[in-house]
This record gives sequence, C-alpha cells and structure tokens, in this order.
Amino acid sequence: VIIFSASLLLLRPLSSFSLRAHITTIMADKAGGRPLDEVVVSRAIIDTQTKVMMEHLDTDVAIVGGGPAGLTAAACLAGSGLRVSIFERKLGIGGGMLGGGMCFPRIVVQDAALPLLHRFGVKTEEYQRGYFTANSVETTGKLIAAAADAGAEIFNNIAVQDVMIKEDGVLCGLVINWGAVDQINLHVDPLVVSAKVVLDGTGHGSGIGQMIVKKGGSLKIKGEKFMWAARGEEQVVEGTKEVYPGMIAMGMAATAIAGEPRMGPIFGGMLLSGERAAQLVLQKLGKGAK
Repeated sequence: VIIFSASLLLLRPLSSFSLRAHITTIMADKAGGRPLDEVVVSRAIIDTQTKVMMEHLDTDVAIVGGGPAGLTAAACLAGSGLRVSIFERKLGIGGGMLGGGMCFPRIVVQDAALPLLHRFGVKTEEYQRGYFTANSVETTGKLIAAAADAGAEIFNNIAVQDVMIKEDGVLCGLVINWGAVDQINLHVDPLVVSAKVVLDGTGHGSGIGQMIVKKGGSLKIKGEKFMWAARGEEQVVEGTKEVYPGMIAMGMAATAIAGEPRMGPIFGGMLLSGERAAQLVLQKLGKGAK
C-alpha cells in the first residue's frame, strides 16, 4: 500500500526523481528515520542465521528430509523441550506431498489420520466413506507452520552427504553440505552435526540407510515393492522403528527398508508414521509425550 501525501498533489507534475525521493523518505521513516542500508540487511541475515546454525550443530533430533513424515514428526515433538533440526536438500519443503497426485493439488487421507490434519488446521472434505481429500498445497504449508511453531528449525538447501558413527557403532551425527554443492558435485569439504537421534525421512530408497550400508554398517534394505495402497499404508506405520542404533526410519524410507509396497498419493500413512517416529524419540530420550 502506497500512501501519497499532499505534496504529490501539487499542480505541477513531479519528476520521476522527485517521486522516488519522496517514497525513499517514506521508507526511511519505517527504518528508524534512516534510509535502508543494504549491507545491514545482509549482516542481519548472515548474523542471525549463523547463530541458529551454531545452536543446531549439537542437536537432539536430526530429521533428514522435510517431507510429510518429517514435518509431522517435528510438529509432534512440540513442548518436549528437545532441539529439533530438519535438513532438506532441496530449496522447497514438503517432499512428495506438495505435488499431490500427478500434479493435481489434492491428496487423500483415511479416517485414522484425520485427527492429525485437523490438529494442524487443515481443511478436509469427505469424498466417500473412509476417503477424505485435502488441498496438497494447504496441507504442506500448514505442516511447515506446525513444525516451525513447535520449535523445530528447518534448514533447507542443506544435503546430508554421510553419517557419523564411532567405536560404539551408534549413529551419532550427520555430515552436511550445501544442497547446490552436493548437486553439482563440487569438491568442497562438509561440516558435521551431532545428534542424539536421527530420523530418516529421505523417502524412496532410504538415503541415510544407503549411506550406512555403503560404509559397511549392519543394515539390510529389502527395497520398496510394487503399488499396493492398503498394505503399504498399514506397513509404513508398522515399519517405523529404530532400524539401526541411533536411527529411526519413517515414511517411505521405512517402506524401503522393510521391503513393503508403495501406496501413491494417499498420505495418511506418512502422517501417522511421522507421529509414531516422534513417539519413539520421546521414549528413547526419556521425554513424556505431550
């Protein structure tokens, strides 16, 4: 909204320079009486984000993947007092949920997942008995907001390139780099984040599980099976468990490790898997569920 003062209503027309100067004066009033300083803007971004990153170098729960299971897990950890960090290699958050079904921005959930969607303020509509639809963009946005409101910090455009496992054989941290650096395979050494628990929410294939297997860790990944929605939805929750010391698999990562079917654009199982993962974290770290 631009407010024009009386000085703009003079009979003689103002030059474009005068108009810009007047608007600059208005904007300066909004910046403590001084013109906006571009370097201050840059410092504000670098300073505040650096402080946040420093705080999360030692985290309680590191969630790899900002999809529906990861966001739900983060949101369900609200009030636990745990430091929760989400690392998403892509710029956008939401995983496969954002695209709905074949780019139709609608998802389907079943009765069991409705309480979660309603808890996060997502509007649903009953299509027929046992089938409810929701807008995939709205759902993704509200899951992101719920995770942030719960206190989780979302680090997008940060890729996990490896895991940290020491003499006790427990996964205790992540090796991270910028997503763009990872994508174009630049030879840039990464940094490390320590974590008490890691949640693998990387989706199809189990990215973190694959890293463990590649380096000789004792984990068997059976591989995702054909489409079978009914079994897939049931087993993705059943398969949400600690599959390696220090790592809980959830969502499609759990499906891949357990060798169960995929389920397509029905997302109740993803949400319930994230909720289950949060419960397991609270149990493991001795925190009461909120």
